[in-house]
Amino acid sequence: MQAEYELLVVGSANADLVIGVERRPAAGETVLGGDLAVHPGGKGANQAVAAARLGARTALLARVGDDANGRLLLDSQRASGVDTAGVLVGGAPTGVALITVDPSGDNSIVVSPGANGRLTPEDIRGAGELIAAAKVVSAQLEIPLESVTEAVRMLAPDARFVLNPSPPMPLPAELLAACDPLVVNEHEARVVLGEAAGKSPQDWARGLLALGPRSVVVTLGAEGALTADASGAFAHVPSLKVDAVDTTGAGDAFTAALAWRLGRGETLAEAAAFAVRVGAAAVTRAGAQESYPTAEELAAR
Repeated sequence: MQAEYELLVVGSANADLVIGVERRPAAGETVLGGDLAVHPGGKGANQAVAAARLGARTALLARVGDDANGRLLLDSQRASGVDTAGVLVGGAPTGVALITVDPSGDNSIVVSPGANGRLTPEDIRGAGELIAAAKVVSAQLEIPLESVTEAVRMLAPDARFVLNPSPPMPLPAELLAACDPLVVNEHEARVVLGEAAGKSPQDWARGLLALGPRSVVVTLGAEGALTADASGAFAHVPSLKVDAVDTTGAGDAFTAALAWRLGRGETLAEAAAFAVRVGAAAVTRAGAQESYPTAEELAAR
């Protein structure tokens, strides 16, 4: 039986409040920025839109507030072709991310979880049919850790679980053991590993595999990505040379593309190579969800 969804994203949905700045302020300092822009965002919602724009049959399991930001997020998901049957409404205001972007495209983000923090294990159990209908489930950590763990417990027997531990925190063994892969950047790798973190991406990958995931992907920004599986085999996937405008949400696009292609049977290195192309395309345009390429746009690059 074919899975109803190629990708189910269990995660956050935020309104992104974005201000361009010449440089990010130091402690106690005020700087002037550009005009405030409000965009649909959140790591979960971003991943769902990225996958759907590429052509994946995608659903989102999340919680938003009964407010204007919640409606903005639902409209964005539906416009991109995401099934929103799993998006719960109410319980708290919609989550908000405060984002500053400098001229190089680098960003700093502060998140107010809002309704994301009210996506409970009970909510996850209530979405059992949705989870059972997914070939791949992708999650992040802008929702409660216990809710992510509950989703793992409800996976279909042949489903694959992909986790980006962002914001990073120590992870329980049950969650680590389900990851195939665990997707981290340098900062996330260092937090998860703690004092055991080495100096190179290969060190981080080895250390993370030792914690129990079935495979690991380390994203390296302009240097591409490093993949590693349980056999200890490494593969470096080079990035494409592009002029970065805004890196906001690029990691989410990468993870969504990776998860979708893994569900289609590609190897970890093959899926990562495709995901690198998607992430590179995303940084060439401003914003998160609106920067994500369609399959046609990606093919034309």
